[in-house]
Amino acid sequence: MSPIKSILLHLDASPRSAVRLGVSRQLAQRHEAAITGLFGVTSNFVEMPFAVAESAEAGAIVLKLDAERRERALALFKRAVQAEGPAVSWNELGTEPVIWGFTQAALYADLLVLGQHEPGAVTARDVPADFIESVLLGSGKPALIVPYAGEVKTVGENILVAWSPSRESARALDAALPLLQKAQQVHVVSWSEESSALQAASERQQLERYLAAHGVKPTLHWYGDGPGNAGDRLLSLTADLGNDLLVMGCYGHSRARELVLGGATRTVLKSMTLPVLMAH
Repeated sequence: MSPIKSILLHLDASPRSAVRLGVSRQLAQRHEAAITGLFGVTSNFVEMPFAVAESAEAGAIVLKLDAERRERALALFKRAVQAEGPAVSWNELGTEPVIWGFTQAALYADLLVLGQHEPGAVTARDVPADFIESVLLGSGKPALIVPYAGEVKTVGENILVAWSPSRESARALDAALPLLQKAQQVHVVSWSEESSALQAASERQQLERYLAAHGVKPTLHWYGDGPGNAGDRLLSLTADLGNDLLVMGCYGHSRARELVLGGATRTVLKSMTLPVLMAH
């Protein structure tokens, strides 16, 4: 476990940037952390055919569009930081690809705050659709992902941890410990479909002892084999328990440049209704 002392916040031109900034400030206030806001988007040049992009007139138009998008993002940022709360610095990526640039900056942060991809939104092309997964897998850092819809009043007061005996779950649990220690309620749902009942009981006891050693007293829940997608079941349970944060491992690997994710990870990233802390 490492304390949360540096938060890297992704900024773009979407209105949800202000929501992510508010979440970052909540966390920074609670953990006495510094926040770095990093504006990073894909240039409109990427969307243009090469022949058109080579045109001086078209190039000038694209530069103007990029500049206007930056100004919108900066204006949103300035309005958001006027509210009371910890300071947030404004930084920008250069001309490098946004995934690569943000991943490099993420190497020097304790926690990332990112926004859920919103297909069909005006700003959907600001970053690639696999931005979250690529940054998580590329940096090895935990990320708190804020949903693209809904109000986010609190984060980390009532937490659900999704646990399975795996490297990814262990990484997510370790990253979440500073949050769990300050939470009012902690729930842990565990499953191990290949385990016997005796082995599963032993795993739950070990998990409970581990959390107790860090001052966390959880309420344990158990899922064995059951119908439906695990991601859907997790999100349903968060609604039943009134959680304001879900903690889970991000399962996936890169093969031929195509990210292949576990079913629960994919479902939660697509349908999340509350902030989710993920680690790989």
